[in-house]
Amino acid sequence: MQSVPPGSTIGILGGGQLGRMTALAAAELGYRCHIYCPDAGSPAAQVAAEATVAAYDDTAALARFAAAVDVVTFEFENVPAATVATLAASVPVRPGVAVLRITQDRLSEKDFVRAAGAGTAPYAAISSAADIAAAFEKVGPRGVLKTRRFGYDGKGQRMVGGMAEIVAAWRELGEAACILEGFVDFAGEISVLVARGLDGTIAAYIPVENRHRHHILDRTIAPARIAPAIALEADRVARHIAERLGVIGLLAVEMFVTRDGGVLVNELAPRVHNSGHWTIEACTTSQFEQLVRAVCGLPLGSPERHSNAVMRNLIGDDVKRWPALLADPANKLHLYGKAEARPGRKMGHVTRLYPLGTLPEG
Repeated sequence: MQSVPPGSTIGILGGGQLGRMTALAAAELGYRCHIYCPDAGSPAAQVAAEATVAAYDDTAALARFAAAVDVVTFEFENVPAATVATLAASVPVRPGVAVLRITQDRLSEKDFVRAAGAGTAPYAAISSAADIAAAFEKVGPRGVLKTRRFGYDGKGQRMVGGMAEIVAAWRELGEAACILEGFVDFAGEISVLVARGLDGTIAAYIPVENRHRHHILDRTIAPARIAPAIALEADRVARHIAERLGVIGLLAVEMFVTRDGGVLVNELAPRVHNSGHWTIEACTTSQFEQLVRAVCGLPLGSPERHSNAVMRNLIGDDVKRWPALLADPANKLHLYGKAEARPGRKMGHVTRLYPLGTLPEG
């Protein structure tokens, strides 16, 4: 595998805010970015050198895109695997299609994590009505029913508390292939972001604490307020999974911290991640620059932080607070260029730094 030097063009599949912030970081290292997205005027396209607006199954557009870029990555894991496979025939795609196929299917992902020796909540597949009773028996009376594919920010999932609720929820989800996960009475939610370079080098950011509101990430606190032994175990698990997956790029490993101090893997995301936005201001190398370094075969940057941080998402009408947020000079505001503020839509985020060893209460 060869590195891709500055001056080259990085192709990014997806046009959201993660692609936007990646393109901005890439420009600082001398790269151009070319966005491929079905939607015109996407947040990423607004700051990129070029953009292709086409469907993910448009083979002619994909061929033109592949010919115009030197390496491809993606900003969300619901890009069709067939799209990635098509591109990979003529241009390097990092992470590769094998990683994508595992992480875009919740059952495959859970099976992989278990096979790697890491813990998860109990789970069972539901592909038809005939599977529901066995899944209920295996997982227990309380849990979360999730579609195996295309779920994020609480979409495609329902809390359930018995057979009747599982059946009703499965029907509400269109009788799609699902996974029933047992309820975890956790003490907290954390995530670890791991970078793995072209040469196999691994660099991990410290575990962070995540707080959710209506199933959407509301706040990330860096570092997580957990015991050192738990932080070490979370770091070990995340590095091990990244190594086993063979990721070239970034991997976010979301975990539950159990009441007895254990960690259970909840979800994997083979890309830059909302819970890593704080790294832009607080670390030597942001997660976005680290992705660029990894997929282009450059040496990984230092993930060390020089400050603690709290990052808050601006969801829907929260973005209307921008004048007050800007009025506080301690805030660092990021707006994503989205035209319409809708309920549940991430419109931006704001980060506030704190000296090492300090964090706000609550």
